[in-house]
Parts: sequence; C-alpha cells; structure tokens
Amino acid sequence: MKIGVLALQGAVAEHIRALSTLNTEAIPIRLPSELNGLDALVIPGGESTTIAKLLSDYRLMQPIRKLASRGFPIFGTCAGMILLARKVADLDLKPIGAMGIEVTRNAFGRQVASFEADLNIPALGDGTFHGIFIRAPVIQKANPGVEVLCQLNDNVVAARQGRILACAFHPELTDDLRLHRYFLDLITGDYSV
Repeated sequence: MKIGVLALQGAVAEHIRALSTLNTEAIPIRLPSELNGLDALVIPGGESTTIAKLLSDYRLMQPIRKLASRGFPIFGTCAGMILLARKVADLDLKPIGAMGIEVTRNAFGRQVASFEADLNIPALGDGTFHGIFIRAPVIQKANPGVEVLCQLNDNVVAARQGRILACAFHPELTDDLRLHRYFLDLITGDYSV
C-alpha cells in the first residue's frame, strides 16, 4: 500500500513516521502528478488557511476533490479535518468539501488553550486514546451518512464518511497507532460498519 501525505505545511514527518511504523509506504505529496498511484492520502494538521491557499497555488485542490468524489480514502487531522469539510464557518477559502460536515476552527480557543484529553473511541477497541488538541476545530453539524466516532463533552471531534476519516486532534503526535491502523483498515475494507 502506498499512502501520500500532503506535504505543503504541518505535521508531515510525523504522519510518515506513524505509517512507516505500520509497515506502510508513505511519501510526501507536493504536486498533482504525485497523486498518481496512491492508495490513500493524509492531510495533516497545520494552518488551514495556509494549506488551502497552497492547495490552490500548487493546483492540488481540484485533483483531490476529484479523487474524493470517487470514494478515494482520505484521512484529515486538525487542519485536514477543516479542509475536508463541506462548510467551514470562518474560512475565507473554499475547502475540499469531501465530507458532509460543518466545522468551526479554533473551537477550544487560541494556541495557549491547547490541551490533551483521553478519548473514548469505540471503533478503536478497548482503552482510551490520548488526544492532543492544538487550536482544534470541532464538527458543528454532521449530515446523514457521517458516522460520529468520538465526542469530547458535547463536541464531535472524530468522524468518518465511507473511507474518509477526520479528527480534530493530532494522533500523529502520539505513539498510539490505532487511528492510523483504523485508516489503513478503511482503505482495504477491513472494518466493521
């Protein structure tokens, strides 16, 4: 399996490390031609406005939208979740729009309000998952067909729609590889509905 990690800005190396630890080929993606031959794509956390602008500048936005419309597996973390949303309350640029969710950026506050929390994500099995939230977004609204995977208090912080997975936190900054493994299972179809 060959997974691309969008390498325009953000936690690229950390996602590549996590996927490599799971014996999966992971490569940085900067140009549209590099999308060819991939089995899936990861859109890492970073600054959503910057990544959206660079997606447009590097002519990656339309090819990724086209892949998503065909059911191509995509995993977005933090800023990646923002970019996968159909609607973002406070983003001037149009997101990829691959997932039927409405997202609010910086929902927990600015950088100084970043925090960590143990999350209950039943799809990952027993035990909590340690979530690292950095200027994290939340899903305000999920359309039918979107499965909520995790809530923190009343805030939806992880969801999936088909083979598209999104979370508000940074699993790549932990040693817990269950969320990356879950994404790999979505790619191959080895998951329970």
